Amino acid sequence: MNQLFLNSAVAGVLITIAAYQLGVFLKRKLKWSLFNPVLIAAAVIIPSLLLLDIDYGVYEEGAKYISYLLTPATICLAVPLYEQIEALKKNALAILAGIFSGVLTSLLCILGFALLFKFDHQLYVTLLPKSITTAMGIGVSQELGGIVTITVMTIIVTGIIGNILADAIFKVFRITHPVAKGAAIGTAAHVIGTSRAVELGQVEGAMSGLAIAVAGLMTVGAAAVFSLFI
Repeated sequence: MNQLFLNSAVAGVLITIAAYQLGVFLKRKLKWSLFNPVLIAAAVIIPSLLLLDIDYGVYEEGAKYISYLLTPATICLAVPLYEQIEALKKNALAILAGIFSGVLTSLLCILGFALLFKFDHQLYVTLLPKSITTAMGIGVSQELGGIVTITVMTIIVTGIIGNILADAIFKVFRITHPVAKGAAIGTAAHVIGTSRAVELGQVEGAMSGLAIAVAGLMTVGAAAVFSLFI
């Protein structure tokens, strides 16, 4: 099977798309937030690679082409933001304050857990960029001396959890304003969470897309400061 994947330029792409589409189908059919397509795809691909005895490096060699689409897909989030520019202007101060609060809370939580569980510096800085996009998180982790593979894992897990729990959290805290919903999801759960925000509405999707960029920039700067605490 390793040789088959090596000889095929699209085998990794095909299995990834098939697994993701299975997740999309299950979510639409059962309408359960737990059936997040990214989570389902991971739950299908990992056992499949183990069962077929396919090395991850071999799989990644073919599947990497999907990663090339991550940046343009993220940039496309600017389109709904442009369409909701008036809502942005009207709520600019509240949005920025909310995003800043979210970023600060995330970093303070990591600092608190690091002190509580006595993390060493390397593990601590590895977790600091957990709530920003993978591309930015990898750069922050590398610059601060973190473990990049663990950073990527925590970013993905954070996004999936945010995607799944967003609706429940909004109900518990009675958050109903679409701008607040979008800013919260984008700040806490980056692109994976934003996919849920887009489903909620145009305003939510636009504000979440904005929050991804602003929260990412804030985290890049703040993480360098927080890295000095441990």
